[in-house]
Amino acid sequence: MNTRENEMSRVTEIKHPLILHKLAIIRDKNTGSKDFRELLEEIATLMAYEVTRDMAVEDVQVETPVAVATCKMLAGKKLAIVPILRAGMGMVDGILKLIPAAKVGHIGLYRNEETLQPVEYFCKLPKDIEEREVIVVDPMLATGGSAADAITLLKRRGATNIKFVGLVAAPEGVAHLTNAHPDVDIYVAAIDEKLNEKGYIVPGLGDAGDRLFGTK
Repeated sequence: MNTRENEMSRVTEIKHPLILHKLAIIRDKNTGSKDFRELLEEIATLMAYEVTRDMAVEDVQVETPVAVATCKMLAGKKLAIVPILRAGMGMVDGILKLIPAAKVGHIGLYRNEETLQPVEYFCKLPKDIEEREVIVVDPMLATGGSAADAITLLKRRGATNIKFVGLVAAPEGVAHLTNAHPDVDIYVAAIDEKLNEKGYIVPGLGDAGDRLFGTK
């Protein structure tokens, strides 16, 4: 794990060997949609351990076969997972495996291929989103525009405790998101070299949505 300190936010590259191994397979252009989906879900599960490291716990009394033990359990803080459609859907089940009680919202944004700017087309969130810790998920943090706009939508609806979790990021996207929302911690598996002229991450892994759903 590598943490880069910003003025307020933290940018964390989670460099666990299992994540690095699975990420290498996902990057391979010959990896098909079935394997891509499974690997993305597995990586999301592995990343969730680090992302949820600061979740609040409380003391509880548990009777073992031998004696009563004072143990730690989650303090019941509410959590919401909000994927940015459509590629973000590929990370949801991986996190739900660890936290099945979390609510799931959805934000739909697409990138204008001429301006590279995000356009909103859908937003559906839990009614008590302002009371929840929110994890926004999207495999790619490229220009950072979609992530920044999604988080802006969440804040307008009352969310105050927000994290962003992605797979691969470009330095430009990290800079954009930290500048737009310096209170949001960012977790990714890799920060790549740059964006190309088409706004794709280099070396990246191509279009995550197309590879996830086999639409290319």
